[in-house]
Amino acid sequence: MSFLIVLAALAFLMLAAYRGYSVILFAPVAALGAVLLTDPSAVAPVFSGIFMEKMVGFIKLYFPVFLLGAVFGKLIEMSGFSQSIVAAAIRYIGRTRANAVIVAVCGALTYGGVSLFVVVFAVYPFAAELYRQSNIPKRLMPGAIALGAFTATMDTLPGTPQIQNIIPTTFFHTTGWAAPWLGTIGAILTIVFGLMYLEWRRRSVMATGEGYGVDTQPLAKVDVNNLPSPLLSVAPLVLVGVANFLLTHWIPRWYGDSHLITSAELPGLHDPVTTSIKSVVGIWAVEGALLLGILLVCITAFKRIKDGFAEGTKGAVGGALLAAMNTASEYGFGGVIAALPGFIVVRDALRSVPDPLVNAAVSVTTLAGITGSASGGMSIALAAMSDSFIAAANAAHIPLEVMHRIVAMASGGMDTLPHNGAVITLLAVTGLTHKQSYRDIFGITIIKTVIVFMVIGVYYLTGLV
Repeated sequence: MSFLIVLAALAFLMLAAYRGYSVILFAPVAALGAVLLTDPSAVAPVFSGIFMEKMVGFIKLYFPVFLLGAVFGKLIEMSGFSQSIVAAAIRYIGRTRANAVIVAVCGALTYGGVSLFVVVFAVYPFAAELYRQSNIPKRLMPGAIALGAFTATMDTLPGTPQIQNIIPTTFFHTTGWAAPWLGTIGAILTIVFGLMYLEWRRRSVMATGEGYGVDTQPLAKVDVNNLPSPLLSVAPLVLVGVANFLLTHWIPRWYGDSHLITSAELPGLHDPVTTSIKSVVGIWAVEGALLLGILLVCITAFKRIKDGFAEGTKGAVGGALLAAMNTASEYGFGGVIAALPGFIVVRDALRSVPDPLVNAAVSVTTLAGITGSASGGMSIALAAMSDSFIAAANAAHIPLEVMHRIVAMASGGMDTLPHNGAVITLLAVTGLTHKQSYRDIFGITIIKTVIVFMVIGVYYLTGLV
């Protein structure tokens, strides 16, 4: 019975997400409903002592990353830098390689720190024009955008500042550059097999005589005559990557393993503040890099962004709050579920998968699929099972850097099921439906999920980290 209660809570949350209801509202409803069926007297204490503690703890750690990432992405869009990068990619890669152009541009923007949602809005007008001129069926476009924005540069390539690569750092005391060889191999495999799939789909569909089709919504004309220099446009993205790398190495040198602040430094303090540097170095490095990127955009594109800065940043802050609160609610949900007796059954069942990396990958990608969120599914899994993941990895002498990379990659596996928020946004922006375009998004989803296990095989065969 206890197992069925946990299963019902997960199913309820999945249904709420699929129907488009707010996870912020329904994650605590699902969690506390499970507690009510287990021990009615524990509902209030669990809400205050577990759900809210976990939720607030997540916000404390990760909200600045959400906020700075959203502001940086908005400024890149407002400055015209994203449009310039897209136009340059079309010019240099070529209009005949439409899928490669889209994947390259989406990958460059996401790896440079731009939010996935901003990338969709920035790339779509150019992608639509490119597909129209090449007479490629428009319904294939979401698959290309998904490959570029939702896979390798989201969670696989070492150093990506996306939240899916940052969350594991606080659990495993790693950095965003964890397992660079495995991450690079995984990214190459994802892009190569993904592009092969997209090209196969393009050829097979166009062989039937199908063309671009009809746009169901007006498309703004893209003006490429007044765009910033491509070199200037890509500079903030490069700065974010370089600064992230340097700060990851410099911060531990500056602070050591921990840092203590007492009333001698800040007389108003009542109690000393001790910070474990290993648990926050990945977060601090990304935050510092994004701040530098924002500063560079403001300096180099002041005239372009000054008029819309107030309204643009307000929208970015609102989006960051929503995204952070959604994931934090799912993290609180995971903390409550982990405390239930039914979860012991789930944990023991997962232990029947003897390999620690396969166990972690299956757990994370399953929960990501259920919640329809890479960061949400990972948060639930790590809130509930990170201790067992670490213990299993240590027992098998597997570096936690490898566990970090596999968990991050797995979060971006089955997360893109039909109820995923990014998928719904992508289809809404392109004016397409699940029936028209989800097949190709799902094809990329399967490829990404399979490659997680291929990377596990590469680790065991070669020992590369």
